[in-house]
Amino acid sequence: MTILDGGLGRELAKRGAPFRQPEWSALAMIEAPEIVRDVHRDFIRSGAAVITTNSYALVPFHIGAERFAEQAQGLAASAGEMARAAVELEGTATKVAGSIPPLFGSYRADLFDAEHVEEIATPLINGLAPHVDFWLAETQSLIAEAVAIRELLNTLDADNKPLWVSFTLEDSEHLDVPRLRSGETVQQAVATLADLNIEAILFNCCQPEVIEQALDVAKSTLQEKDATHIKLGAYANAFPPQTKDATANDGLDEVRDDLTPPAYLVWAQKWQTQGASLIGGCCGIGPEHIQELSQHFTDTLTTDTSKTDTLTK
Repeated sequence: MTILDGGLGRELAKRGAPFRQPEWSALAMIEAPEIVRDVHRDFIRSGAAVITTNSYALVPFHIGAERFAEQAQGLAASAGEMARAAVELEGTATKVAGSIPPLFGSYRADLFDAEHVEEIATPLINGLAPHVDFWLAETQSLIAEAVAIRELLNTLDADNKPLWVSFTLEDSEHLDVPRLRSGETVQQAVATLADLNIEAILFNCCQPEVIEQALDVAKSTLQEKDATHIKLGAYANAFPPQTKDATANDGLDEVRDDLTPPAYLVWAQKWQTQGASLIGGCCGIGPEHIQELSQHFTDTLTTDTSKTDTLTK
């Protein structure tokens, strides 16, 4: 089991980091990057084996076209530097995932523009590349954007770092089968990515309830495609259901009272039994949740190892 970190945005806001619309979590990267570094450190101390760069909002949708053109690559580099500094200060083997965000707005599959993927993603990739261990294309709402990112990395990333892709799921209504926010099925998404050079497929920034069924579909699809080497993962948010026209960063949404650290662990345990080996949290899931996950899965691993040692003596 690999424990991921949680959501950065709310943690930055809690600590008094600069935080407003439309910049969202990018504002801390612009005005107070040391607070970003310290949040990363807290997630590492909580047991996260992977931390994700604070590059999610470094897109024109949040920082504007002019600032993006002038500063995007430098801000992405700073995001990578802050994550790497946190690892070095903590003296751990924590890995750094380079966040490649939804390029045209969270949850908005309808805004996808294939002609501008390269223009937006290139400075982020170039800025992050020297500082990250692998790529995480996260909160992807449709298959085409994930495929476009894979193709662009094939060109830009000379080191051929591993790529994880995480899809956000429709969670505002009951569906016949689990679907991305585009309406495409999880089965279609996983089958498409299974034919690409992908190390892991995850589901994030949606309610934990919808992830359960998605993992079942993903696991069976990978088996059918003879692609069981691809890892599965999950990191849910703590929001109520989000409507189809919502964007993840309109404001600080209310979080569910029922997703306490122990309650979130219950979901994580279910995901593990369904084959997930990469588990963390998204918006509203903080260091206290990650500590709960880390403590449980570390204890479980220690117990299982002790039992194995006893049986082999």
